Amino acid sequence: MAKDLIHLLKSLSDPTRLRILTLLCDAELSVSELARAMAMSQPRISNHIKLLRDAGMLVERREGSFLYLLPSLGDGLPEDLWNALRQRVEELRERAADESRLRRVLQSRRNKSREFFDRVAKDWDQIGQGFARGVALHQALHALTPPGLVVADVGCGTGSMARALVRVAHKVICIDHSRAMLEEARKRLEPFLDRVEFRPGEVDRLPLEDQEVDAVFASMVMHHVPDLKLVLREFRRALKSGGTLVIIDLLPHEEEWLTEHLADLRMGLDPNALRDLAVKAGFDPVEIDRVDDSYVVEADGNRRAELPVFVLSGRAPAAAPPADRGSSSITTRALEEHKR
Repeated sequence: MAKDLIHLLKSLSDPTRLRILTLLCDAELSVSELARAMAMSQPRISNHIKLLRDAGMLVERREGSFLYLLPSLGDGLPEDLWNALRQRVEELRERAADESRLRRVLQSRRNKSREFFDRVAKDWDQIGQGFARGVALHQALHALTPPGLVVADVGCGTGSMARALVRVAHKVICIDHSRAMLEEARKRLEPFLDRVEFRPGEVDRLPLEDQEVDAVFASMVMHHVPDLKLVLREFRRALKSGGTLVIIDLLPHEEEWLTEHLADLRMGLDPNALRDLAVKAGFDPVEIDRVDDSYVVEADGNRRAELPVFVLSGRAPAAAPPADRGSSSITTRALEEHKR
């Protein structure tokens, strides 16, 4: 044990490695994104990553040919030790510049995704053709009880899910970071405009007030999300006490072409791991249903996949949502963006 501790402390003795861990606590990043955030060359960054990985302090998540890094808090790196160290890391003179560059890296990532969906908005209903059997949607709507709720459709796309939601909800707030997608959704939802609102915004900075909605609905969204923990905390923040979270998403698959052609960040999700994250975000109970359904995707006219899906439903306990540092300012900025 003493030998392991000495090895751990030696690995943490370099300020560069402390800066790396701090950035990865803030966002899951690829090696190239991490290099940009630290204004260093990839070979130099890679050497430090190897040392941290060998010490058990980093976890790698591979999605096809893409590799992402995140810290192994609790297992390789004890959280109490890291919490004590992080206070000192914030005092490093490089920290402010690292944080500023990280914001630019993440904004670049958002811009790339937004530009993609703006470009394909008019054709999206042909690309993402919907559920093969409709079982997943039926199960998701069943979770939205009682009827007459105010529902946030996060990552609404062209409004295909909102068309079903508006039939059981009192009001649907359609949220997407692509304004072109929102415009397509507005056209398709024209008969229901008295009960539908459209708000541009990011999934990790929802344009919603604290506890504004009765339910949050996210269909085929989470496999586009870099930071699942942050997004689940945002969902929890926006939900009223006793509110419902419903997620439909892809099970793990092998269709690597989706990461390159359809801006997917994840080749599906482990539903049990997502359930654990939802519990940590404050949802209880959380249930998983592996429905007998699939999501049909087609691109380039010659690529087609039927991907198995699952439904996660969770409940926000009848208590105040967990404190989320900085959420108020994030919410204010998101709402101001929506109003513009």
